[in-house]
Amino acid sequence: MGSKTRTITASHYAAALMGCTMLAGLPVAVAAQDGAPAPQGTQEQPAPAPVQAEPNIIRSIAVSGAQRLEPETIVSYIQLRPGMEYSAAAADQALIDLAGTELFADFGIDFNENTGTMTISVVENPIINRIILEGNNRVDAEELLPEINLAPRQIFTRSRVRADVARIIELYKRQGRFAATVEPQMVMLDQNRVDVIFEITEGPKSKVRQINIIGNEQFSDGELRGAMITREDSLFAFFSSNTSYDPDRMAYDQQLLREFYLTEGYADFRIVSAVAELTPDRRDFIITYVVEEGERYRWGDVEVVSQLRDFSSEALTSQLTIESGDWFNSSQIDDIEEGLAETAGAFGYAFADVRPRVSRNPEDLTMDVTFTVADAPRVYIEAIEVNGNTLTQDKVIRREFRIAEGDAFSSLQVRRSTARINSLGYFQENFEVEQVEGSSPDRIILQANVQEEPTGELSLSAGFSSLESFIFSGSIRQNNFRGRGQTVGLSVNYSRFSQSANISFTEPKVFDRDIALGFDIYRQDFNNGFFDRDQATYEQTTTGIGFRVGVPISEYISLLGRYTLNYQEITVDERQFFADFDGDGVSQCEPLLAGRYLCDALGDRLQSILGATLSYNTLNSRLRPTSGTAASLTVDFAGLGGDTQYLRARVNAARYWNLGSGFIGSLTLEGGYIYGYGDEGVLLTERFFLGEGQMRGFDIRGIGPRVTRQFYEPDGNGGQVLIPLDDDRTQDDALGGNAYYLARAEIEIPLGSGARELGLRPSVFLDVGSVFDVDTPQLTQSPLPDGLFIAQRDGDGNPLFLQAVRDSDGVAIGGELVTNPIAPDGSNNTPQGTILPPFTETFLGNTPSPRVSVGFGVNWNSPFGPFRIDVATTLLKERGDETKLFSFNVGTQF
Repeated sequence: MGSKTRTITASHYAAALMGCTMLAGLPVAVAAQDGAPAPQGTQEQPAPAPVQAEPNIIRSIAVSGAQRLEPETIVSYIQLRPGMEYSAAAADQALIDLAGTELFADFGIDFNENTGTMTISVVENPIINRIILEGNNRVDAEELLPEINLAPRQIFTRSRVRADVARIIELYKRQGRFAATVEPQMVMLDQNRVDVIFEITEGPKSKVRQINIIGNEQFSDGELRGAMITREDSLFAFFSSNTSYDPDRMAYDQQLLREFYLTEGYADFRIVSAVAELTPDRRDFIITYVVEEGERYRWGDVEVVSQLRDFSSEALTSQLTIESGDWFNSSQIDDIEEGLAETAGAFGYAFADVRPRVSRNPEDLTMDVTFTVADAPRVYIEAIEVNGNTLTQDKVIRREFRIAEGDAFSSLQVRRSTARINSLGYFQENFEVEQVEGSSPDRIILQANVQEEPTGELSLSAGFSSLESFIFSGSIRQNNFRGRGQTVGLSVNYSRFSQSANISFTEPKVFDRDIALGFDIYRQDFNNGFFDRDQATYEQTTTGIGFRVGVPISEYISLLGRYTLNYQEITVDERQFFADFDGDGVSQCEPLLAGRYLCDALGDRLQSILGATLSYNTLNSRLRPTSGTAASLTVDFAGLGGDTQYLRARVNAARYWNLGSGFIGSLTLEGGYIYGYGDEGVLLTERFFLGEGQMRGFDIRGIGPRVTRQFYEPDGNGGQVLIPLDDDRTQDDALGGNAYYLARAEIEIPLGSGARELGLRPSVFLDVGSVFDVDTPQLTQSPLPDGLFIAQRDGDGNPLFLQAVRDSDGVAIGGELVTNPIAPDGSNNTPQGTILPPFTETFLGNTPSPRVSVGFGVNWNSPFGPFRIDVATTLLKERGDETKLFSFNVGTQF
């Protein structure tokens, strides 16, 4: 008898399974026929004896085609073993078991009935060589690869590929790209390896094309959309990140809708359905809300029941802001609950439990509410713990607490302590003092769990000004020197016309007492060109030292005293700016050359200045305040010795508001006045100036009193014509003022989460200000058509001439300055001096009329440091003011 084999492969095992199922029913049918009664007239024959079939016993199992897997491992995946009976059903189950491993691209089972050998033939799945992503421009590979389970050196399986495709698509859906598609590709390599390529078509970001609201009668669609965070895609929503579809944001919008209606008194409001439908082009979504508004309710009976012995229920009820008959507003419940808990906390009841109970009365459409202040023990501070500080000393943090261990708990003092620690600027933003239950119900532990932030500041800024050309400044500052809270700083500024350096030190707590000491040592060199921008009109050098001491008067008020000693030198080039214009033979500073009021300021002076500043500060943060007020009054008195005498006063005030939804508003006001009571009056160098740095939209010293000098030029017909005031050749002499005011209003605009992660904080602003109050100077108009010649003179007042020096052959080889107008050879020497072309002078800008500018700016925490850019345009200005479109600065922290 020949060899008999039976083979089942992966491609046929399903068909074989069906066949076996059909064949399995065959004996049943036969058996049913055998059991039927025999036809009439037929003699029943005795049944033959059953034939005993020899079972197919598996004597051995062989594996062919295995490369990486051991044959024993492959055999372990199935249930068949040598000695067991081979059957079609058992082979089918073995194939199913092999398929479940997902290790094989193809597999089959062959059984030789003669030898009893069962052979498992396999073709192993390839090994992944690498994973390649193509087409992912909007999502980085660093974000996608962690979502992919397939990895190099793993076995390739199609089910894992399908799962990874689903994960990638889900990640794109989270990014708002619902039209994204992923097509996996497989590139076969030698040695049974494969490259898996995910070809990604990202598609556009799915926007919210339309928000439909059905069932609203009391409020318009626009009002309800305004209550949501999701916005319809439009041209005006270009900078908003809330126009993309997000299921989580949609759920939040439903909560916002409920809150909106509850604050308007509609206590029965409900959202029947909320559906987001993808448009046929799979680009955008249309969101539809079906709502039921219900009836509007009013407040009914409102009362407070106090179980605390120190609080009267009647007194608390009388202080409520809710009145019976007003429209119901659910937000008032939260506000009153928080206010009652805050009041109890201020008197030491840290764990006071306020429970509002609201009763709805559908009959008369009223809402009754009872606030129960549950009994609680008075709580005391068991301990104050400081954790997380590695550089900052504990005492630097502890001394900012307004409450001590053993004191009765006060939520007001804890909140104030939090604000003071935040204002240090040493720790994480939005730091909070945590409250932990103590060893007993009447004890509480305050924990300051800080995360230290960089407190060093390395700041670099650069800009360009029509007055000072290129400007550069740099400073290095450590606000927490040696972890003691001390401040050490060094700053350097350089521009075409000014250079300065400053060293400062501040000890905020001398001997751990509320006394601050500090000093500054500085050097400032300044020169300015009023008429010829390429040359300096004067040089001002100031070397000085300042001492300061500060003491707190109350929690929010402090007093700072100062003493400053300056040595000031103001000089000009006498050869260029000294002349005997009056012809009296005395050479002196000529205002026509040196500038108005400058001649009066020339010389060396010792300045002795005594000053004081009274400050009020309730800001919640010194670095980035979002609420609170800061105000100061500064008075400086010069004349306690020294050579200058004046009294100067300045006032500053700033207020910050959290406007909600991430908007931060601020209003800043400042002003000043200086009065000179000495013989010299107020020198040019002591006056107020206004422009870039204080008021955006204007150039440095671009606002205020000034003398402009307009020159004449030939008109082409033998006459002279005056050049325009805004011509670059027109020169101006900024005089400053004895008084000024300045106001700034700014709103910081929140952006989407992506922009916030980049550190972008845009704002819009309005600046208003002016500088004024200076005596009208004497103006000059030079004669036409020759202008003015101002002779250069020596120290005795004699006019100077340039006389040629000649060699023995009479050839000029140089020149020398002499006082004789006639040369030895009888020729005329050349007069030396300054020729001023014909001009006219105009006094402008001495008015308190407001200058107004508006614009927008962006703060960006860039990878190379904080960056600020402002773009401003002027709405109101005076004739002669100099404007500037934009400015920027950049810095970093360490």
